[in-house]
Amino acid sequence: MTDTTALTLYETIGGAPVLRDMVDRFYDLMELEPEFAGIRGMHPPSTDGSRDKLYFFLTGWMGGPDLYIEKFGHPRLRARHLPYAIGTSERDQWLRAMAWAMEDAGIEESLRVRLMESFYQTADWMRNKPD
Repeated sequence: MTDTTALTLYETIGGAPVLRDMVDRFYDLMELEPEFAGIRGMHPPSTDGSRDKLYFFLTGWMGGPDLYIEKFGHPRLRARHLPYAIGTSERDQWLRAMAWAMEDAGIEESLRVRLMESFYQTADWMRNKPD
């Protein structure tokens, strides 16, 4: 008998512990690396709430529990990001920090490539200022 149950992306990356490590590393890099100062400046002094929101969002987006929707309702990503001036530089900083965080969290390369394709599409859609 063959198991035909497909794993969710959430399960494939290792679930909550790996996702939390990835999100925390993403925000740690934002705090530590000067190349991410542009996106760090868009966040409040404490990134605790931002860390939780990204973790909650990605959990559901990857097929895990819908934590973000349960706590905050529909993500409305573009609307929630409109107050921030996001151009190519900010998009690229976000993507670079996420790529680095995924690598540091030990996510397999082919999965990182797949995720980066989706992250790029979303990050590019968030741009709202001319470059």
